[in-house]
Amino acid sequence: MTQEIPDTAMVLAAGLGLRLRPLTNKLPKPLLELAGRTLLDRALDHLHAFGVSTVVINLHYLGNLIEAHLANRNSPSVVYSHEEDLLLETGGGVTKALPVLGEKSFFVINSDITWTDGSQPALRWLTCSWDSTEMDALLLLHPVEAATGYNGAGDYSIKALDHPGMPAIGQLNRRGDRSSAPFVFTGVQILHPRLFGGAPEGPFSLTQLYDRAEQAGKLYGIVHDGDWHHIGTPSGLIEAEAVIKRGSGQVSSIHSNQSL
Repeated sequence: MTQEIPDTAMVLAAGLGLRLRPLTNKLPKPLLELAGRTLLDRALDHLHAFGVSTVVINLHYLGNLIEAHLANRNSPSVVYSHEEDLLLETGGGVTKALPVLGEKSFFVINSDITWTDGSQPALRWLTCSWDSTEMDALLLLHPVEAATGYNGAGDYSIKALDHPGMPAIGQLNRRGDRSSAPFVFTGVQILHPRLFGGAPEGPFSLTQLYDRAEQAGKLYGIVHDGDWHHIGTPSGLIEAEAVIKRGSGQVSSIHSNQSL
């Protein structure tokens, strides 16, 4: 097993936040406050606590407000990737930022989610599970039934391997035409730059690269054992705030030798 500890990350912050209107009429989605702290700061706080030194943030909708908000933040160091002329979606956005992200593995985090760590910090679990020789992508998953603000049918099933003392980890299979899958992708991940070899130009979804990695046996997932909140609608924001303010929530219990 070859382990790399990511020192760089990207936070995807260029979305339009259409489903969060009217909250996002004059405010970009990453600057929405959840229990007194913005979604963007919550992501950066996790990265800072882990020791990530440089974070790329892509900007499109009301990006000037994000730059102003972070003007006095010193850590981690922030580099902006501007997409004012063309919104590049998740895959295109990360591809554009590769020169800054470097030649080693890096974190990517969506800005419309947040999480509470479980038995260990989620970024630590990801890093401990990451094998840069065997994996092109390692996605943090969450059980659908335990997710806050998520009403979908799930994204992946996982063929979990036996790693005593670790959360469930294994190769992933996307839901595709099936009616449901037990796990939702949280928007938190480690990626290797080789995942982007031959990537298309312009806008495209990271899912396109995940599918290719899955076919090559290089798409893996690990199951989060804390709380996870999807902030996709105003009601989702309200629900997540209630859970966080209660300071409690069901912690997932997924055993590392379970095949799901």
